Amino acid sequence: MSWPDRDRLLDLVASQVPPAGSQDCVRVGIDGVDGAGKTCFADELAAALRRRGRPVVRVSVDDFHQVQAVRHRRGRQSPSGFWLDSFDYPRLWAEVLTPLGPGGDRRYRPAGHDLTTDRVLAPAPVQAPPGAVLVLDGIFLHRDELAGAWELSVFLDVGFDETARRMAHRDGTKPDPEHPSMARYVLAQHRYLAGCRPRERADIVLDNTVLARPVLVRPAAR
Repeated sequence: MSWPDRDRLLDLVASQVPPAGSQDCVRVGIDGVDGAGKTCFADELAAALRRRGRPVVRVSVDDFHQVQAVRHRRGRQSPSGFWLDSFDYPRLWAEVLTPLGPGGDRRYRPAGHDLTTDRVLAPAPVQAPPGAVLVLDGIFLHRDELAGAWELSVFLDVGFDETARRMAHRDGTKPDPEHPSMARYVLAQHRYLAGCRPRERADIVLDNTVLARPVLVRPAAR
């Protein structure tokens, strides 16, 4: 499905991705709470960049989860556990962000963990082409552990009432963000929003509440 307003905004964001050095890559982070539409937006942005002739590497932070024993060590329903233990940031840095960053060797691994099987993965490294744009989507991308990771970052701003409705449709969870079963996710993300202020840290802020008509809240500074 094509929405002209959305297509125009995606092309605008693609135009804001900075050029890469002759042998370097550029890293773009697509952030937002669960259900904000990060994966779809990142896929669409990658397509818009390719139409501009730019090579793209697509990675998701969801493929760098910690193993379940680490993720649930504070309890399966713990908001603190969701905030502190969900992702393996040292490995994300070592296998994606550093090799695809300034001066990196461009040899990256696209995944480190299979969430379905809880298996740790060690795929063969992939060589990104010079000038490639890494488009990486995920929650918590403006937390302190990822400071300096992005040459451009986008925050998709969507309220919890809408994201909970989307998650219910996608995952079968409760559509009420105040339901006790949603506390692990919602409270952790409230902590993130208050403590890390991604709306302020992001280069671009978009209201993605209406998928057909996302709104540019703050463009990238020129």
